[in-house]
Amino acid sequence: MPERLRLSAWLLPVAALGLAILLAWLWFGWQPQAPAHALLDAGTDSPPGGDFVLQSATGAVSLADFRGNLVLLYFGYTACPDVCPTNLALIAMALRELTPAERARVQVLFVSVDPQRDDPARLKQYVEYFHPDIVGLTGSDAQLRALTGRYGAVYRRSEDPGSAMGYLIDHSASTYLIDARGSLRETLGHATPSAELVATLRRYLADTGLEPTLLDNTHVKNH
Repeated sequence: MPERLRLSAWLLPVAALGLAILLAWLWFGWQPQAPAHALLDAGTDSPPGGDFVLQSATGAVSLADFRGNLVLLYFGYTACPDVCPTNLALIAMALRELTPAERARVQVLFVSVDPQRDDPARLKQYVEYFHPDIVGLTGSDAQLRALTGRYGAVYRRSEDPGSAMGYLIDHSASTYLIDARGSLRETLGHATPSAELVATLRRYLADTGLEPTLLDNTHVKNH
């Protein structure tokens, strides 16, 4: 392939992801005066993880729905001014770098820790800016506190009365990799490069201990 064509093939998806971030910021409440919120450290060194049930735009979704597939779990919120769009863009880029067969065995779950503003319909619209296969979930504050505690994530509301948003959510920004058996295997740091995400996913996809799930998961897709 000529050098110019190779460069174009690389630049186009990067430009598309940049546009997705810009649209998400503009549509979902980015405010120029809002400060970048704090990243919080995880609460435990060895979180147990475990199953959960939350709400998507199409109904209840359980982690058990994805047995046999890898799951990338991320906690954030749609009005996040910087951290969430960065991580979701990198995750979306990684999904696009996988082959179709590989991508069919990976599910990304974006869990909002701002249930007051993020209902399932809003979450669906938000995650589709990044990738159509990402599923947006949320629940009650009690459910979210219990879930984040099990995965070693933390979040807190930070009042910001001087901004149009009124408050921000300070939260940990790790991505949690759950294997095909439903076990938490790795915690990936903020802004992990897409190439590293792809390499990590492929390492676990090479584990042939479980076949891809035969469950019908179409009810939880965002399209």
